[in-house]
Amino acid sequence: GEIYNYQELRQQLLEAGHSFSTQGDSEVLLHGYEEWGERLPEHLRGMFAFAIWDEKNERLYAARDPFGIKPFYYTLADGCFIFASEIKGILPHPSYKKKLNTEALEQYLSFQYSALEQTFFQGIRQLKPGHFLKYDRKTSSLELTQYFVPELYPGCSEKQKEKTGENPEKTDMERWVSLLDQVIGASVKTHMAADVEVGAFLSGGVDSSLVAAEFTGTKTFTVGFGKSQTRYNEMPLAKELAEELNLSHKGKQISEREFWEAVPEVLYHMDEPSGDPSAVALYFVSREAARKVKVVVSGEGADELFGGYCIYCEPNALRLYQKLPSLLRKGIAGLATHLPNMRGRSFLIRGSMPVEERFIGNANLFTAKERKRLLKIKTKALSPQEFLSNDYEDARALDDASRMQYIDLLHWLPGDILQKADRMSMAHSLELRVPYLDREVFEVARCLPANYKQKKQVSKYLFRQVAARHLPAASSSRRKLGFPVPLGHFLTSETGSEAILRAFHSPAAEKFFNREALDELMAGRGFGRGNTNRKLWAVYAFLVWYEIYFPEEASR
Repeated sequence: GEIYNYQELRQQLLEAGHSFSTQGDSEVLLHGYEEWGERLPEHLRGMFAFAIWDEKNERLYAARDPFGIKPFYYTLADGCFIFASEIKGILPHPSYKKKLNTEALEQYLSFQYSALEQTFFQGIRQLKPGHFLKYDRKTSSLELTQYFVPELYPGCSEKQKEKTGENPEKTDMERWVSLLDQVIGASVKTHMAADVEVGAFLSGGVDSSLVAAEFTGTKTFTVGFGKSQTRYNEMPLAKELAEELNLSHKGKQISEREFWEAVPEVLYHMDEPSGDPSAVALYFVSREAARKVKVVVSGEGADELFGGYCIYCEPNALRLYQKLPSLLRKGIAGLATHLPNMRGRSFLIRGSMPVEERFIGNANLFTAKERKRLLKIKTKALSPQEFLSNDYEDARALDDASRMQYIDLLHWLPGDILQKADRMSMAHSLELRVPYLDREVFEVARCLPANYKQKKQVSKYLFRQVAARHLPAASSSRRKLGFPVPLGHFLTSETGSEAILRAFHSPAAEKFFNREALDELMAGRGFGRGNTNRKLWAVYAFLVWYEIYFPEEASR
């Protein structure tokens, strides 16, 4: 990890009487623990997962950064407390007996990532973002504490009143734009501090474009998927912007053959199954960048902080419809379920449900009915709605769009976005930094008025006004892309069809899934429309992953 304010903390600790023998940030953590104890993470600005052995108290102290940029895994096995930054670092330990956690599989089929605190490996857990743990060797007791909650206070923060000098609810748009512009610029500058050259990932979207416009490096990197797949090739857009910003640009065209050949390697480095195909794109762009630089900055986190997903505009679209009596809406929804897939059908169905029933995060793959048909095994996994119920309750005072945003900050961001970013970059020994996921930036973002985040069905509205100060109009208003993958094309090609068929008829597939349901899924029947490709991919990714991590079981 990286502690960006370690010089400032070092000076505070020197003034408090501490003596240092090195110039690095690791020693600052040790002295910080001596000075502040378990409250150490509250003083840190950065991305981190670390452990400190307290010899005096025979206690291990470990902490993970507020947003989950860096991973931390642990297990208790045969009286041993085992921990690592990768699951594969725990698996060889003689005290740990490897076994699949089937509850994680059912949750994965809903969320497209491992959503549980307990991983796909029974007994191995992740330390959640914004938490620290204490393991006492004398008593073999483990205590978990949350030190950071990404709470949102749209338009009503006393701290923000101090920053702007005005009541946040009355602060006009331009004042908010200036404030956000200031903290983003300062964060990018902070994240550029390094004794090696720093590059930047640059897609065609506004998030990475603003980072590239603000950063002081010269090298940018992107990937695309072939000249024939123009919708999925951001390289021309990235190259054009790089030239306007006077930056060098390196692009990589990923062929279909390269895509399929990389999948096992990608899933090996992910540690757990991932139903997000853009992990493959991140694998290749990280490889390209690692050939030129050791550190990159990237745009992860902007959508979650500033309201960037189109689905966040849904509450505004549903507002008038939801004024109808609940019973009437439920009756209309019941009739709509019998309609063929057509424009407006989803609106009528989703509009009959409160947000906590209809939104479980950015990926909502298989419904409960579909999971029941698909899975051969029975699990005790909670439904997605049950799993998220406490989080929704914590955010009950917020507007619906902000509640959705809060759910994504807690789950989608660390479980999907940051997981793949960390694993794919570290697979190539590349350090990836995310300037938007900074405590100072978040203090502003958490207070943005809801009507400034989504306005006139435009997502991330205020953030785009910031970007417009630094980017050409076309770049600041461009819709989200984020290294998109032509999944439909790849899955229906000869190579893709053969790969899916082989995996879906494997012993592992027979073990976990019902044959008839798999055949229907391959044929595009019985599992809805629109996201069938993502469903196919999620099942395929699990089966490939299972063969890698459970080869002795997969062949039976």
